[in-house]
Amino acid sequence: MPLRESVARARQAVAVLASPSLRSAIVGGAALDDRTSAAVAAFDWVGDDGPDTALLGRTAQELQRLQGPAALLEFDRIARMPVPDDQRHPLSVRIAELVFERLGAGRPVPEPVLNAAIAMFAEDVAIVRRDAVDLGVLVRTDDGASYRYVG
Repeated sequence: MPLRESVARARQAVAVLASPSLRSAIVGGAALDDRTSAAVAAFDWVGDDGPDTALLGRTAQELQRLQGPAALLEFDRIARMPVPDDQRHPLSVRIAELVFERLGAGRPVPEPVLNAAIAMFAEDVAIVRRDAVDLGVLVRTDDGASYRYVG
């Protein structure tokens, strides 16, 4: 099941739970006005006889899979890091955290190894590494040869 479809379906289900008119139309079988009818028609998980529980079950399984460590494999590398600091910094910090979760937080990592690990998540390795150092998440040795995670 494609990831985008699962996420879109989950958003739709949340919208149904948050909207009394959608909820009563889908769950309770209430009469639909034109606007609600158009919204429900866009939901691939609602048929003439109500919600498709098997499809919703597969969607739930897909979302559970996204909560595991392998979920990162579902997404492409970040081709272009955001320019504004307030958007880029949290992303750089998270990438550094993920890298050191896998490499081991307590040991120094040589720069080539760190670069290769960051490159799995983002194309612009230097900006991620620089942000993490500037923000105090990574500490570089005096000779610049290795880095240590300090969180």
